Amino acid sequence: MAKSDKKKKAKSDKAREGGKAGGKAETKAKASAKGKAKAAKAAPAAKQVLVSPLAPAAFPDMPVIAGVEFASGAAGIKYQGRTDVMLVRLAPGTAIAGAFTRSSTRAACVLDCQDKLKGAQDTKAGAAIVVNSGNANAFTGAEGQRGVDAVTGAVAQALGVPARRVFSSSTGVIGEPLPAHKIVSIIGDLQSSLDAGGIAGAARAIMTTDTFPKGAAAEIAGEGGPIRIAGIAKGSGMIAPDMATMLVYLFTDATIAPKLLQRILSGLLDETFNAITVDSDTSTSDALILAATGKSPAAPIADLRSRVARDFAAALRGVMLNLAQQVVRDGEGATKFVEVRVTGAASTADAHKVAMAIANSPLVKTAIAGEDANWGRVVAAVGKSGAQADRDRLSIRFGDMVLAENGWRAPSYDEAATSAYMKGDSLVIGVDLGLGKGARTVWTCDLTHRYIDINADYRS
Repeated sequence: MAKSDKKKKAKSDKAREGGKAGGKAETKAKASAKGKAKAAKAAPAAKQVLVSPLAPAAFPDMPVIAGVEFASGAAGIKYQGRTDVMLVRLAPGTAIAGAFTRSSTRAACVLDCQDKLKGAQDTKAGAAIVVNSGNANAFTGAEGQRGVDAVTGAVAQALGVPARRVFSSSTGVIGEPLPAHKIVSIIGDLQSSLDAGGIAGAARAIMTTDTFPKGAAAEIAGEGGPIRIAGIAKGSGMIAPDMATMLVYLFTDATIAPKLLQRILSGLLDETFNAITVDSDTSTSDALILAATGKSPAAPIADLRSRVARDFAAALRGVMLNLAQQVVRDGEGATKFVEVRVTGAASTADAHKVAMAIANSPLVKTAIAGEDANWGRVVAAVGKSGAQADRDRLSIRFGDMVLAENGWRAPSYDEAATSAYMKGDSLVIGVDLGLGKGARTVWTCDLTHRYIDINADYRS
């Protein structure tokens, strides 16, 4: 073979080899792109959320609660690019109280918390709370408890607290195994970023279909110094009373024994978190945890009849009610905030039945969404409630306007004025049964097509 021919062959061979290498690189690049696309599909980017028109102007300024530190991070549990884990470290000496859903299909984390709060507490040890959004860890069998143990165990080891003093919550899709390894993998990062001022980030990390983070705070004068309370919550759908109707975390620097703390908390549930409804569906994962660090300079609260104890209970009630009403204002698809006041019932239990029958009625809620002054739907809800009622003693009000009384439409009824009232974004429906002294006020929202849009593709 001539020299020139040999050179041509060498160039040709080199080109072929280069083509093969290029082809391999291209194939590898395509495979990598496919892998990335597959990963992105497995953990999609967070959806853009439209903020509720009933949302507060901003997250409130929150006091620092001595003995509490917060951290939040992204584990990619359901979405990429979104914080979805909250970690709270509580100082030694912290007393814990709690309230949980009574659902018969409650999540593993709820059962675990209930077990840990049984009996006496070792308040000398520190404590922690870890919460994830995106997965409820509910209806996951024995694997659910293994997931809880993995997460709480990792937190206990990282923070140096007993595993029985680590309380977890999970919220999101039901029936899918908890990717505990994802949460465990960021515990170290969360530990290093714990911050006494990190409560706002923590409030965002626990959101699911919420459109805004929820916070509230209060302060009272104790004996020897101030006592502060701060709380955050998540909740938007699957909201109905059976404690706690959502996830709620309350913190105070008060010094108080666990049993007394639990008594105060339990006494405030019915008129706060058990007095709201969005859609009549109780979650499998509802939980409320109240932590009292004992770091206030004020004297301990030891007598629930004392002025300070009463002031503390009133302030705690205010924080709880504020958070509960924020959940209603963030009800999925809500455009109207509705207060239902029932008076004159034969008993408080009957008043509650009537109030919830009205608040949960799809016919009432859709009429409110359509700004239709259809008070007949309220009459129907009273009748179906199961409470004692007498047509001829019943009266119905929208705001200050009497619409029906004495078993008939009120003589002063004005359709135009009532219709104009329905255009407001905060409404009051009043019902007096005329039978006794039972009374109950509950809060709800309207039911719009947006609720269907959100829930029709919740898993996707």
